Amino acid sequence: MNTVIDMRLYNTLTRKVEEFIPNEEGKVKLYTCGPTVYHYAHIGNIRNYIGHDILDKTLRYLGYEVTRAMNITDVGHLTSDSDSGEDKMMKAAEREHKSAMEVAKFYTDAFFTDFKKVNCRMPEIVSPATENIDMYIKIITKLLDDGYAYVSGGNVYFDISKLDDYYKLTNHKIDEMVVGVRESVEEDLAKKNQADFALWFTTSKFEHHELLWDSPWGKGYPGWHIECSGISIRYLGEYLDIHGGGVDNIFPHHTNEIAQSESYLGHKWCNYWFHNEHLLDESGKMSKSKGAVLTVSVLEEKGYDPLCYRYLCLKSCYRNALTFSYEILDSTSNEFRKLKNKTLSLKEEGSLDKEKYDKYINKFKEALSDDLNTSMAITILYEVLKDNDLNGKTKMEIIKSYDEVLSLDLFIEKNNVDEDLEKYIMEKIKERNEAKLNKDFKLADSIRDELLSKNIVLKDGREGTTFEVIK
Repeated sequence: MNTVIDMRLYNTLTRKVEEFIPNEEGKVKLYTCGPTVYHYAHIGNIRNYIGHDILDKTLRYLGYEVTRAMNITDVGHLTSDSDSGEDKMMKAAEREHKSAMEVAKFYTDAFFTDFKKVNCRMPEIVSPATENIDMYIKIITKLLDDGYAYVSGGNVYFDISKLDDYYKLTNHKIDEMVVGVRESVEEDLAKKNQADFALWFTTSKFEHHELLWDSPWGKGYPGWHIECSGISIRYLGEYLDIHGGGVDNIFPHHTNEIAQSESYLGHKWCNYWFHNEHLLDESGKMSKSKGAVLTVSVLEEKGYDPLCYRYLCLKSCYRNALTFSYEILDSTSNEFRKLKNKTLSLKEEGSLDKEKYDKYINKFKEALSDDLNTSMAITILYEVLKDNDLNGKTKMEIIKSYDEVLSLDLFIEKNNVDEDLEKYIMEKIKERNEAKLNKDFKLADSIRDELLSKNIVLKDGREGTTFEVIK
């Protein structure tokens, strides 16, 4: 087994940075909430997955053996967190005149396209919610038998009054969460307590739902919260080390996961809760409700390297809100391009200086083990580049090691062009994309022809515009 480096991590459950101690020495069971595949994942969503990716890769880099699972929510996620409103998948199916499964397939593929563009590592286990119905029924049946759940109006609800510590993840008091205090909550007369949440919906609530399964309580489908509990317990077992998600998942989603999982298992379920903060645009939290969805692929179509966005995320603490604007991205893009030029200009000269190599690897590990301090990790990367006492071979080997976690492709050269030419091409691609959006196809064609006259061929594909320089 690898030597494991001690790690400190902020735990939402205890509201402090603490030493990370897994249930089994050297091994980590990690569960991260996946996307609800009713629409494209915007770059704010992707920031969350970059945070999970850094956590995953850091744990491995520090010597842990990690097994990670992630769900795909393709049923059960309502437009409100109070068991009211439409199912997001059904709403998308109606919007796009497709079946719910066609919608799920399209947006799952789109998600993983962007996921891979920012060099996120695929979890060992990725499981759609619709493939685990039997597990949810098993859990719900036991919760009913043990008195934690009840049937009302044909649906099955979890009774939060059975728990003394329901709000332990949020540290709220029950009267702060009642109807009338939170705008998103609507009163459901079928519930004993308005904070109770649905485990299973039947046709008594959603008569025309497309995705329905037989259950002991009638034909229906699972609530959103039971899905993550079911998938996590099925694939990772009864004891989970870390559960990750965005800060907007803390309540009610993760709060409800803890309630139902620990009531089902009869013991503490997860020791560490990891949450990424929001990405903000100039008007506040980035969301899908503000019009066109800004995705990683859209950024690429505008001429930005997707890894420039990853670099932007790495420069900020995952627990701090990050503000996005094109001005910020332009500045970051220039900085990232200069960084890559520096790494690509290194020559493999000299022999590896093991003492200095180990010194810098340890500094990098210290930064990452301190609650994923990626900003400090990047500072250390620049220290390596500036260190005149390091030969080319040692610098290259250190940075290659760093890139196992940073995943910025620092030694992968794209198109073999110098900085000024690449900047010019990217500006022209951006200008052409804007012309196409404005339906000024004459200008768009002239830009393409201008580049072609300089032996630069543009290639338009599903994933955006790329270029090739013809020798």
